[in-house]
Amino acid sequence: MLMTRHAHKPRRAYEAGHRPKFLALVDHSVECDRALRFAARRARRVGADLVLLAVIAPDPEAPDLLGVADLIRDEAAAQAHTRLATVAAATGALAGAAPTLLIREGDRAAALLDVIDNDEDVSLLVLAASPRGQGPGLLIDSLLASDATPFPVPIAIVPAGLSDAQIDAVA
Repeated sequence: MLMTRHAHKPRRAYEAGHRPKFLALVDHSVECDRALRFAARRARRVGADLVLLAVIAPDPEAPDLLGVADLIRDEAAAQAHTRLATVAAATGALAGAAPTLLIREGDRAAALLDVIDNDEDVSLLVLAASPRGQGPGLLIDSLLASDATPFPVPIAIVPAGLSDAQIDAVA
């Protein structure tokens, strides 16, 4: 999916009165915990805040009859809240501070860009690569799709096969 990008806000994370934030996506992928561990450990090491984002994908096949689509959306939001709360406890301990939790609805890549564009202190996006042999992953491909505007922040891509000890050693 090729995304149209616009001019991004300048980053201000290291200016007076600001603090860098590392953004990580929370989903149900096998490799998600690798990115979360790296983001939390790195945030603690450099004194950054951690922002965790869950994205609810709308179900295009959900019948919009008698509020069924709303019920499905509410259930997905409740599941996202539960997942974020669980992940926040673990990552907060690793990061040394409670993370900021966000939930958005829509396309994951668009949601990530929206969060980055609306928070000038986000200075790093942390994602995990798909397991061995599956390429970097559709999300990473989508984010890096070429267009005229460069991506607004560095992206740390954590290999799915790294152990906790290996992540801790490089974070």
